Amino acid sequence: MKLIRFGETGQEQPGVILDEEFYSVAAFGEDFDENFFGTNGIERLSNYISTNRNLLLKISKNIRLGAPVKRPSKIVCIGLNYADHAKETNATPPPEPVIFLKSTTALVGPNDDIIIPKNSVKTDWEVELAVVVGKKASYVSEENAMDHVAGYCLHNDVSEREFQIERSGTWDKGKGCDTFAPLGPFIATKDEINNADNLRLWLTLNGKMMQDGNTSNFIFKIPFIISYVSQFMTLLPGDIISTGTPAGVGLGMNPQVYLKPGDVVELGIDGLGTSKQTLKAYAAN
Repeated sequence: MKLIRFGETGQEQPGVILDEEFYSVAAFGEDFDENFFGTNGIERLSNYISTNRNLLLKISKNIRLGAPVKRPSKIVCIGLNYADHAKETNATPPPEPVIFLKSTTALVGPNDDIIIPKNSVKTDWEVELAVVVGKKASYVSEENAMDHVAGYCLHNDVSEREFQIERSGTWDKGKGCDTFAPLGPFIATKDEINNADNLRLWLTLNGKMMQDGNTSNFIFKIPFIISYVSQFMTLLPGDIISTGTPAGVGLGMNPQVYLKPGDVVELGIDGLGTSKQTLKAYAAN
């Protein structure tokens, strides 16, 4: 099953993609949030659709899509999880996963604009596979980790490199700016993806291929990541874990390339659709 959320910003409703068509499931009465995922919502929704398939309201594919998860408690990211990306940024591949958090206020829809932050000169892109947590996880074993996965989605881990690297402290400064987490277009439930460790992921800038990698090159695989993160924090249903980016980011180029107003970034992952964002300059309201 593929889960979407559609409508104007802040007024999104739940929907699904069935046979490539978009349908509202607002009548189901639940949004795709912590409570939904934590109460076996995917199975309950599947049963609802089976019973009410002929009553579902079809919606236009041209409608705005929001982030496919409503208000996750946190967005956990894994840094330097591809050896080629570590090499291009002159970083040593880590002996253990690098963990940082993106603010939930960074979350936007898959095709919403990315706003270059005030005083930013080094805004960068990162195509990533995101895991959606389906069940509370604390001190989970690697063997049982996949029992806690609801599904997967596409994520652009937008990053401001000066804020991240040159401004002292942790990476979070350059990761959590508004609009820095375009997510979606949809969540593919776990059964939709045969092998999350063998998915092509790519990103273009103004039509030019910048990243073209495969999750088979993970340093740390998904079950290990889930288990590892759960040793340090409780993962709640609906939480997002973003698993790192392959080589091809602007920071790693010589000379370095950063995003500017008017640029268009497009990205995709096998089985998880594509998204497209236009860069806009920050403007005070």
